[in-house]
Amino acid sequence: MSSVNKDLPKTILVTGAAGFIGFHLCKALLERGHNVLGLDNINDYYDINLKYSRLEELGIDRLKAENFSEYTTSTIYGTQMTFVRMNLEDRMELPKIFKDFKISQVCNLAAQAGVRYSLENPEAYIDSNIVGFLNVLECCRNFKIKKLVYASSSSVYGNSEEVPFKETANVDHPISLYAATKKSNELMAHTYSHLYGFETIGLRFFTVYGPWGRPDMAMFLFTDAIMHDKPIKVFNNGELSRDFTFIDDIIAGVLATLLNSGKDQTKPMSKLYNIGNSQPVKLLDYVAAIENELNKKANKAMMPMQAGDVNQTFANIDALKADYKYQPKTSIKEGIASFVDWYNSYYNKD
Repeated sequence: MSSVNKDLPKTILVTGAAGFIGFHLCKALLERGHNVLGLDNINDYYDINLKYSRLEELGIDRLKAENFSEYTTSTIYGTQMTFVRMNLEDRMELPKIFKDFKISQVCNLAAQAGVRYSLENPEAYIDSNIVGFLNVLECCRNFKIKKLVYASSSSVYGNSEEVPFKETANVDHPISLYAATKKSNELMAHTYSHLYGFETIGLRFFTVYGPWGRPDMAMFLFTDAIMHDKPIKVFNNGELSRDFTFIDDIIAGVLATLLNSGKDQTKPMSKLYNIGNSQPVKLLDYVAAIENELNKKANKAMMPMQAGDVNQTFANIDALKADYKYQPKTSIKEGIASFVDWYNSYYNKD
């Protein structure tokens, strides 16, 4: 593989840049003076207008961003943001961006998301989450990238009854294809670190919510339904709990692992960390908190458990605290208020 011009500025590659977490990460990196190359395929799993709106917040022109494999650049916060629309599974095109830019680190957040959707469209998960991730690993290997941080998921724990979930727990029993692809990513990353000597860090995200959040997630679904006097679906009759984690706390953890060296450098090149709030909330309590913020009662439609879903999530974050001083700070009340403020500003502009 040919190398890039050594005079080029160092750039951090963020895949899934038009996604919820990816957008916030790009913004945080730009604010901190880093040049960013964002990649996303803008698939229609949910409203593409929301994805383009996120990119516009980063200074990226929508009409230019719609073109596949063409770079669109803006200057924001005094640093350079470049966007390219591309599929990770495109084995021919992906290496070209590594040739064209002096990429220092990679954060792979691109994936086909959603536990429930994996029951309907399994092929999308294999294409993006397995084939796409392999291509990222191959590019990191061939272009001598020293660090890859990538998104895993709390879903790898399945219906484990050992709580809080700890990274050393057995995760050989995923209960959705989405979870199985994330477990596969962890194994693939471990193998590449072992064989080729570059650092890989997998972050097991726990139910991320906040401004610019995904429309298929509970925070968005509940708020939208309550505000429009529509019933909300409460699965397993409300007998669920989630380790809801505010986006700012997630981004703080991603930045720490991406930009800094961990405390213990004697650990293996391949690492896994839980990244959550470590304070699980019962689903009905979560709904009540949203009701309080909206000053409006929800019409609850009690539903049975959905296939592929889990009863609880609860992150043990001791390892991330020890190695990167991670400490979530946002309460559920503060996080919900922040989301509702954004929702009103984005959807109720008039």
